[in-house]
Amino acid sequence: MDTEGNDTIIWPLLLYGGIVLTLVGAMLGISFILGQRHKERATGEPYEGGILSAGHARLRFSSQFYLIAMLFVIFDVETIFIYAWAVAFRDLGWYGYAGVLVFVILLFVVLIYEWKNGALDFGPDGKKILRAYKKRIADRPFKIAQDPDKKAIPQRDAQAREKESHVGIK
Repeated sequence: MDTEGNDTIIWPLLLYGGIVLTLVGAMLGISFILGQRHKERATGEPYEGGILSAGHARLRFSSQFYLIAMLFVIFDVETIFIYAWAVAFRDLGWYGYAGVLVFVILLFVVLIYEWKNGALDFGPDGKKILRAYKKRIADRPFKIAQDPDKKAIPQRDAQAREKESHVGIK
């Protein structure tokens, strides 16, 4: 077996590694020797931009946040596969195009499925809020009362008008 063509010079790599380790050790040693050592009341507390911490950090999050994070990771990985396909587009030909088309269609179907199941709804439903608001407004008995200036103004009821007059609102 001929090994004369495989002569690799490894000493520059070892020298570089030695220099790096020496510099790291020197920086850590000098900071330990020259560093300040004090123990005050606030030394062990976490620093949050000058804001005193209140309570503890163990808060419960809704599972909806984790679901959104998982969907982000899934669709982020999708972009990696599509990018890899785009790089090798000419080599893959129509077979690769058909494969990525099936992949994108499948992901689109999954996105619609998640949307229909409410996985992307992480807040109050606007339509439900609007319906509740309209129902609440419709349930209020408004009366039209005459203003001293002869203008018609909506008035809720006599009790509300009486409360407003005591507060000084006309």
